Amino acid sequence: MLRKFFSIALDATVSLPVQAESVLYPCPFTRKETLQFSWLPSFAPCFPVRAENITILTEPGQFYDALLKKCGEAKERVTFASLYFGTGQLEENLVHTLLDNQHVRNGTTKINILLDYTRGSRYKNNSRVILKPLLQQNERNCNVSLYHTPILRGLKRLVPDRWNELFGLQHMKLYIFDDTLLVSGANLSNDYFTNRQDRYYMIKDRDLADFYNGLVKQVQRFSLRLDKNDKLQLNRTWSQLPYADSLQDFVSNAGDLVDGYLGQCKNEQNSYKREGYDTWIFPLVQMGQLGVRQDALVTERLLADAPSGANLCIATGYFNLTSTYMETLVNKCRADCKLLMAHPNANGFQGASFPSGGIPDAYSLIARRFKLMSESLGQSERFTMREYLREGWTYHGKGLWYYSPDQELPNLTLIGSPNFGERSVKRDLETQLAIVTENSRLREEMDEECKKLYKLGLPANVERTIPLWVYPMVFFFRGFF
Repeated sequence: MLRKFFSIALDATVSLPVQAESVLYPCPFTRKETLQFSWLPSFAPCFPVRAENITILTEPGQFYDALLKKCGEAKERVTFASLYFGTGQLEENLVHTLLDNQHVRNGTTKINILLDYTRGSRYKNNSRVILKPLLQQNERNCNVSLYHTPILRGLKRLVPDRWNELFGLQHMKLYIFDDTLLVSGANLSNDYFTNRQDRYYMIKDRDLADFYNGLVKQVQRFSLRLDKNDKLQLNRTWSQLPYADSLQDFVSNAGDLVDGYLGQCKNEQNSYKREGYDTWIFPLVQMGQLGVRQDALVTERLLADAPSGANLCIATGYFNLTSTYMETLVNKCRADCKLLMAHPNANGFQGASFPSGGIPDAYSLIARRFKLMSESLGQSERFTMREYLREGWTYHGKGLWYYSPDQELPNLTLIGSPNFGERSVKRDLETQLAIVTENSRLREEMDEECKKLYKLGLPANVERTIPLWVYPMVFFFRGFF
């Protein structure tokens, strides 16, 4: 069906409803502390898994080692979705490991890679260059696609590199090897392998891996396909250029494609209850430019429904909560909330040239305004704000840990690419997992992961001096960073 045109009116404030859908599915949960999430199957596909098949990684080096090992072992498929692919030695090692994989060499392993067009094409030595050997050796079994936002068109296409990324990006972070999914907020580049802190969950489950492999393929259908000669063309099953043909038609058709896939998967997965599982995973997808708002709906309801006595730990590398999330936290949420963000010195934009160098100050200003908002409504005692600082490191971790009332361990976590910000909701392609568990070991590991991150958080200094020019930047461009 035709989508409302406000899906692409990016500067408009979109208020998202939080009521459950009319279709009710069997509740998979059994305990009081998880029954409060019984509405989740009405919003997203539900994948029952066993906690023993979930591994939480906590350091960039572990993330890289897992990628390298899996690239060498994959027998059937390797699927990557990332903002970009770096061009350093560590990244080259990943490509060479894939090239040396005997199953890749003999053509039995299919490789699908989805990146962002603008970020993946930036600079002369870019993601397209480093991936070229994969296409040259395995073009029949290798598909590299670059998502091009439909908003970057006309005169906007003349915007310089880096600034053209403001209009929208492919931001999902998914790494699939056969029946294993590694979901993160980390990109495939040197910093994320060494000293840029993020989060990483590795899950062995065939159905979940199939779901995300299928989602990536759906996005690849309306993305640009790269060939071994570095030329771009439309996917064979798609006829609309994202930057030249009808904007409204592209948004409508691409959004319907993703919505249809999500709806089909939800109906197939959630129509009956499966016994014998202790953990349930709900993939959440957000593609605001295409009218897909599943993740924002679920996130807002989680925040709104959190009762007194519950504790929420909310982390983001970039503190730019949407107005809706801020208002929900202050006016509807009753839980105590601990907010973790990057200290300006742990922000990747710190020290950058004008005006990017003002972005850390912009986040500090937004945090200050949130604090003042909570104080004005008499809610400030429920909120604790901390800033992650680790010498020589930057911070990019995001997500949520949900501690139900009278529980010392979390029952739910959100893990993936969204930052709870304006970009995540309105501009970029995002996905994260809502993981609900009744397994005590996994709950302990989730708690340890959370505490390890928050241990490096200092009390937030929201009173630091903000350059005057940052104020109008936040007013006019908050929805772009």
